[in-house]
Amino acid sequence: MVQLSVNGARHELDLDPRTSLLDALREHLGLTGSKKGCDHGQCGACTVHVDGRRVLSCLALAVAQQGHEVTTIEGLAAGERLHPMQLAFIECDALQCGFCTSGQIMSAVAMLVEVDGRRRLTDAGIRERMSGNLCRCGAYPNILAAIRQVRP
Repeated sequence: MVQLSVNGARHELDLDPRTSLLDALREHLGLTGSKKGCDHGQCGACTVHVDGRRVLSCLALAVAQQGHEVTTIEGLAAGERLHPMQLAFIECDALQCGFCTSGQIMSAVAMLVEVDGRRRLTDAGIRERMSGNLCRCGAYPNILAAIRQVRP
Protein backbone atom coordinates (compact mmCIF):
# COMPACT_ATOMS: atom_id res chain seq x y z
CA MET A 1 0.00 0.00 0.00
CA VAL A 2 1.19 3.47 -0.89
CA GLN A 3 -0.09 6.39 1.18
CA LEU A 4 -0.23 9.69 -0.66
CA SER A 5 -1.35 13.11 0.45
CA VAL A 6 -2.74 14.88 -2.61
CA ASN A 7 -4.41 18.29 -2.52
CA GLY A 8 -4.83 17.97 1.24
CA ALA A 9 -6.52 14.55 1.16
CA ARG A 10 -4.94 11.27 2.20
CA HIS A 11 -5.17 8.27 -0.12
CA GLU A 12 -4.14 4.63 0.25
CA LEU A 13 -3.43 3.04 -3.09
CA ASP A 14 -2.44 -0.47 -4.06
CA LEU A 15 0.26 0.38 -6.60
CA ASP A 16 3.04 -1.42 -8.35
CA PRO A 17 6.23 0.15 -6.90
CA ARG A 18 7.22 1.21 -10.42
CA THR A 19 4.11 3.40 -10.85
CA SER A 20 4.94 6.99 -11.65
CA LEU A 21 3.34 9.77 -9.67
CA LEU A 22 1.67 10.92 -12.89
CA ASP A 23 0.05 7.54 -13.47
CA ALA A 24 -1.05 7.32 -9.83
CA LEU A 25 -2.68 10.74 -10.10
CA ARG A 26 -4.37 10.18 -13.45
CA GLU A 27 -5.24 6.49 -13.42
CA HIS A 28 -5.81 5.77 -9.73
CA LEU A 29 -7.08 9.09 -8.34
CA GLY A 30 -8.84 10.45 -11.43
CA LEU A 31 -6.88 13.73 -11.31
CA THR A 32 -6.39 14.24 -15.03
CA GLY A 33 -5.30 17.89 -14.98
CA SER A 34 -1.65 16.89 -15.11
CA LYS A 35 -0.98 15.75 -18.65
CA LYS A 36 1.12 12.94 -20.02
CA GLY A 37 3.01 14.65 -22.81
CA CYS A 38 6.36 13.12 -23.56
CA ASP A 39 6.57 10.74 -20.55
CA HIS A 40 10.33 11.48 -20.52
CA GLY A 41 10.50 14.68 -18.45
CA GLN A 42 11.14 16.90 -21.45
CA CYS A 43 7.89 18.86 -21.92
CA GLY A 44 6.70 19.90 -18.44
CA ALA A 45 3.02 19.07 -19.07
CA CYS A 46 3.01 16.82 -15.99
CA THR A 47 4.40 19.41 -13.55
CA VAL A 48 2.98 19.21 -10.02
CA HIS A 49 4.19 20.50 -6.67
CA VAL A 50 5.70 18.24 -4.04
CA ASP A 51 6.11 20.12 -0.78
CA GLY A 52 5.79 23.32 -2.80
CA ARG A 53 8.54 22.52 -5.29
CA ARG A 54 7.90 21.75 -8.93
CA VAL A 55 8.33 18.14 -9.90
CA LEU A 56 7.94 16.35 -13.22
CA SER A 57 5.45 13.72 -12.12
CA CYS A 58 6.21 11.41 -15.04
CA LEU A 59 9.73 10.94 -13.65
CA ALA A 60 8.81 10.66 -9.96
CA LEU A 61 7.80 7.36 -8.42
CA ALA A 62 4.54 7.52 -6.47
CA VAL A 63 5.99 5.40 -3.66
CA ALA A 64 8.74 8.00 -3.12
CA GLN A 65 6.11 10.68 -2.39
CA GLN A 66 4.92 9.09 0.85
CA GLY A 67 5.21 11.62 3.65
CA HIS A 68 5.14 14.54 1.21
CA GLU A 69 2.31 16.85 0.14
CA VAL A 70 1.46 16.67 -3.55
CA THR A 71 -0.48 19.52 -5.14
CA THR A 72 -1.96 19.24 -8.60
CA ILE A 73 -3.69 21.87 -10.73
CA GLU A 74 -6.99 20.63 -9.24
CA GLY A 75 -5.75 21.60 -5.78
CA LEU A 76 -4.33 25.00 -6.67
CA ALA A 77 -7.60 26.92 -6.39
CA ALA A 78 -9.25 27.63 -3.03
CA GLY A 79 -12.64 26.08 -3.65
CA GLU A 80 -14.28 28.07 -6.43
CA ARG A 81 -11.76 30.91 -6.10
CA LEU A 82 -9.03 30.48 -8.70
CA HIS A 83 -5.38 31.02 -7.88
CA PRO A 84 -4.08 34.40 -9.17
CA MET A 85 -1.96 32.60 -11.77
CA GLN A 86 -4.98 30.70 -13.08
CA LEU A 87 -6.87 33.99 -13.38
CA ALA A 88 -3.93 35.65 -15.13
CA PHE A 89 -3.73 32.82 -17.68
CA ILE A 90 -7.42 33.37 -18.47
CA GLU A 91 -7.15 37.16 -18.59
CA CYS A 92 -4.04 37.10 -20.79
CA ASP A 93 -5.38 34.33 -23.03
CA ALA A 94 -2.23 32.36 -22.21
CA LEU A 95 -3.44 29.15 -23.78
CA GLN A 96 -4.47 27.84 -27.13
CA CYS A 97 -5.11 24.11 -27.16
CA GLY A 98 -4.69 24.01 -23.36
CA PHE A 99 -2.69 20.79 -23.22
CA CYS A 100 0.35 22.35 -21.56
CA THR A 101 -1.59 24.88 -19.48
CA SER A 102 -1.74 22.99 -16.18
CA GLY A 103 2.00 22.30 -16.26
CA GLN A 104 2.74 25.90 -17.25
CA ILE A 105 0.63 27.25 -14.38
CA MET A 106 2.08 24.86 -11.79
CA SER A 107 5.61 25.68 -12.92
CA ALA A 108 4.95 29.43 -12.89
CA VAL A 109 3.49 29.35 -9.38
CA ALA A 110 6.45 27.37 -8.02
CA MET A 111 8.93 29.58 -9.89
CA LEU A 112 7.60 32.70 -8.16
CA VAL A 113 7.87 30.95 -4.80
CA GLU A 114 11.45 29.90 -5.62
CA VAL A 115 12.55 33.50 -6.17
CA ASP A 116 10.47 34.52 -3.11
CA GLY A 117 10.35 38.19 -3.99
CA ARG A 118 14.12 38.52 -3.51
CA ARG A 119 14.32 40.20 -6.86
CA ARG A 120 12.00 41.24 -9.61
CA LEU A 121 12.35 38.78 -12.43
CA THR A 122 13.11 40.12 -15.86
CA ASP A 123 11.40 38.66 -18.91
CA ALA A 124 14.63 36.84 -19.71
CA GLY A 125 14.73 35.43 -16.17
CA ILE A 126 11.16 34.20 -16.45
CA ARG A 127 11.87 32.59 -19.84
CA GLU A 128 14.95 30.83 -18.43
CA ARG A 129 13.10 29.51 -15.39
CA MET A 130 10.16 28.35 -17.51
CA SER A 131 12.30 26.76 -20.24
CA GLY A 132 11.37 23.22 -19.14
CA ASN A 133 7.72 23.80 -20.05
CA LEU A 134 6.99 23.53 -23.75
CA CYS A 135 3.96 24.86 -25.63
CA ARG A 136 3.32 23.33 -29.03
CA CYS A 137 0.97 26.17 -29.96
CA GLY A 138 3.51 28.90 -29.25
CA ALA A 139 1.49 30.81 -26.65
CA TYR A 140 4.73 31.97 -25.04
CA PRO A 141 4.12 35.74 -25.30
CA ASN A 142 0.79 35.40 -23.49
CA ILE A 143 2.22 32.98 -20.92
CA LEU A 144 4.93 35.53 -20.20
CA ALA A 145 2.29 38.29 -19.90
CA ALA A 146 0.31 36.19 -17.40
CA ILE A 147 3.37 35.55 -15.26
CA ARG A 148 4.32 39.23 -15.44
CA GLN A 149 0.84 40.09 -14.18
CA VAL A 150 1.28 37.92 -11.06
CA ARG A 151 4.97 38.37 -10.25
CA PRO A 152 5.80 40.69 -7.35
